Amino acid sequence: MSHTPKKLAILVGGGPAPGINAVIGAATIRAILSGVDVIGVLDGFSNLMKGNVTRVKALSIDDVSRIHFRGGSYLGIARANPTKHHETLEETVLSLLRLEVDKLLTIGGDDTCFSASEIERHSKGRLRVAHVPKTIDNDLDLPAGTDTFGFQTARHIGCELLENLMVDARTTHRWYFVVAMGRKAGHLALGIGKAAGATLTLVPEEFPAGPIRMATIVDTLVGSIVKRLAHGRPDGVAVLAEGIVERMEEHDLEGLAGVERDAHGHLRIAEIDFAEILKKRVQKRLAEFAVKATIVAKNIGYELRCADPIPFDMEYARDLGYGAAKFLCEGGSAALIAMIQGSFRAIPFDSIMDRGTGRIRVRMVDIGSDRYMIARRYMLRFRKDDFDDPNELARFAKVLGISIEDLEREFRHVVAEEPVPRPFFGETAQTGATPSVRVKMP
Repeated sequence: MSHTPKKLAILVGGGPAPGINAVIGAATIRAILSGVDVIGVLDGFSNLMKGNVTRVKALSIDDVSRIHFRGGSYLGIARANPTKHHETLEETVLSLLRLEVDKLLTIGGDDTCFSASEIERHSKGRLRVAHVPKTIDNDLDLPAGTDTFGFQTARHIGCELLENLMVDARTTHRWYFVVAMGRKAGHLALGIGKAAGATLTLVPEEFPAGPIRMATIVDTLVGSIVKRLAHGRPDGVAVLAEGIVERMEEHDLEGLAGVERDAHGHLRIAEIDFAEILKKRVQKRLAEFAVKATIVAKNIGYELRCADPIPFDMEYARDLGYGAAKFLCEGGSAALIAMIQGSFRAIPFDSIMDRGTGRIRVRMVDIGSDRYMIARRYMLRFRKDDFDDPNELARFAKVLGISIEDLEREFRHVVAEEPVPRPFFGETAQTGATPSVRVKMP
């Protein structure tokens, strides 16, 4: 005769994000209060997929009651991918069953969410699985306005770092090129740049489909530097989302050949010094016009991932952990847990799957939104209306030491894809709702 209820296992995949421990703590407490034993799986899927069931620890309320204040992961973390081979997927399911687990709570981004959905499917009902979305990239396909936990803390700290760099830039008359995390989407870069008032922020979504050319990025940055100089400012801070790299052609990036990929097939972007490459290319381009600028390359990301969460993420992540444990303990499965406008929703895995790729959909920055257009309007960069203003063009041409005609020929291409704003007080945009199941709370 089997003994019920069986165990709840909690594991963390992907990269760190502020608030992980808050989810672990709240989920553990909620499950134990329901009479369910809880184990923490150490280092993501990396051991389970090899059949190693020794790297786990029993969790108690005393163990986790105060871990929500701290950053990092109480259970460690790994980017191991159990779905890469049928054998490792099967081994992962068998390992969990050997541990007498019938409920699995995963914490992670789109890759971990996909792994969770595949484990649930492969277990054929033997495992109930729920996923709590975690990423400072904020790129999981949640309803509009619903952030992933960790994003707000990362943005908060990133904004503080950027503020210091902006003061230094103005004091020392230099530019900073700051590359922020965001493998595919530019939410974090835009969130930091807009809040801090960076000179400009570049995100991959603003460029049309297809490869992004280095010349376009370089000339956009050069245009910003020239525009600042034309108005008496030799300093500035540009924020760029690292996801631009994944959209670029390899021959445009020095040193890209041979860069390793992680277990999910993604380029290890941290190994590509994108900011330094841009610095050299921009300085070379400026030298064509005998213009000098001091540029410092800076990457931010690791400084943000393991920070202690701000109160918003502490509360938010604890709520998500509570809701996920309750959902699983009451028989729920195969869903991503989200809080939407103050209410919990269990969003079925199937409804957030991209049928074309077989992967979890990624949420991109909506460059047609008012939120983006406001950010864009405050940026100091070449605009289409600059090229309709002969006075402005004369100032820019003077900085570069060329004619207005040469200026247009060299730089008009950077405004070719400038987004057109929607009517600011026009109709409310129609938004689609993701099918969801209400999670009843006491």
